[in-house]
Amino acid sequence: MSSNLFNKIYEIILEIPQGKVATYGQVAALAGKPRAARTVGWALNSHPKSSELPWQRVINAGGKSSFPSDSKRKLQQALLEKEGVVFEDGQVNLDVFQWDGK
Repeated sequence: MSSNLFNKIYEIILEIPQGKVATYGQVAALAGKPRAARTVGWALNSHPKSSELPWQRVINAGGKSSFPSDSKRKLQQALLEKEGVVFEDGQVNLDVFQWDGK
């Protein structure tokens, strides 16, 4: 994968405001690669853990966490709830909390 694409993905994620979320597909589209949602996941997985990247603000198109481990899902949910994002049955209402990308 191109490090330029990863850097573009990171730039977009840094723009997501507190209290809002974006989907993997949305971030990919904003990066100019609308069919590269998995690439967004790869970029997030390879970013420096010490960075200030608000990784928790990226969720799947169903409004849920895509982490396979329960502990990571709970951490993501807790971080988002701290920002004011509301979960109902483990899901975010994208009509309310999805960032418009502007």
